Amino acid sequence: MSSSIGIGVIGMGWMGTVHSRSYNQIKPRFPESRVFPQLVICADDVAARADEAKESLGFSRSTTDWQDVIRDPDVDVVNITAPNFLHLDMVRQAAATGKHIFCEKPVGRSPQETAAIVQTARDAGVLTWVGYNYRWAPVVQHARQLIADGKLGRITHYRGRFFAGYASHPEGVLSWRFQREAAGSGSLGDLMSHVTDMAHMLAGPIKRVIGNQATFITERPTPQPGAGTHFSVGTDGPKEPVTNEDYASALVQFENGAHGTFEVCRVIQGPKCQMAFEIHGTEGAIHWDFERMNELQVFTTDGTHDGYTTIQSSPAHPGHIHFNPGPAVGLGYDDLKVIEVYHFLQSIANGKQGKPGFAEALAVGNVLAAIVRSWASERWEKIID
Repeated sequence: MSSSIGIGVIGMGWMGTVHSRSYNQIKPRFPESRVFPQLVICADDVAARADEAKESLGFSRSTTDWQDVIRDPDVDVVNITAPNFLHLDMVRQAAATGKHIFCEKPVGRSPQETAAIVQTARDAGVLTWVGYNYRWAPVVQHARQLIADGKLGRITHYRGRFFAGYASHPEGVLSWRFQREAAGSGSLGDLMSHVTDMAHMLAGPIKRVIGNQATFITERPTPQPGAGTHFSVGTDGPKEPVTNEDYASALVQFENGAHGTFEVCRVIQGPKCQMAFEIHGTEGAIHWDFERMNELQVFTTDGTHDGYTTIQSSPAHPGHIHFNPGPAVGLGYDDLKVIEVYHFLQSIANGKQGKPGFAEALAVGNVLAAIVRSWASERWEKIID
């Protein structure tokens, strides 16, 4: 027996619309779901954007006051896609009403805020979820199973990176993502959070790190309120300073003895959205790149192949069959969000916290905090839980 669950979304920029579309796709894509979402109310501080989301996505109501979402008696889930500096207050108020919470990463501006958010949700006994959508690519889930089955042997090397040149144009506008007061860290929280979560899922906890950072474009044009995204370019008007980092990297050592590197950059030329990993073990290796998200490169030492084999996403891999019936009929970014939302809703139906929730966001935050400490100490820093 299925039931409906009321959804309220706060923040109707690009990510808010992606989340909303994903809820609308649950019934046609996952008809076996135990709960089906109903879009109740959306909020954005720009009235036109809130109204447009209501009309185009099918919300019953729209508002410019995000607290209306939390107060609405028909809302069971508060979905937060607002800027990072608002996360803590929104989670506190949503948790106080007993509503479940889906918050986009990095869940706060700092590991300290993330820890406070985790404790707030835990004390309230609500279920949580975090937008680490890249882990849901069907071939990534296949890679996870290969590692769990021991096909790569003991993991020895891990290289993770996220090169997204969305800010490579020097006239790219100064959205909140480039301002420490609003976002906290820059590419560390925005991009390295994904790299770290993926590494945790595939290779396990990290023991220690030493990192580096840089800001290459030090000022940007101010944006028009409510217009465009962090991909937008503007040449007119005044410029203001960028107050967080464009680039971050780290050497990492995992608790299982594996060694590796993490590297992220938002101003790089060439790659567009290269969220990627390369993992090597004593008996094999795998390589995945989001720019070719439906392909996994696999190598094993069993003599079957002398070199990498390309595995195409297919119904044999988790999640694929809900979108396409055949192999090599590719999924896209929004499809990963649909899979993500489905698993969140099933955790609510089961009344049991799933992964990734706020605890996983805190584990990521602890790694990012150690990287930041190493920027100052210029030494290896242990991960502190």
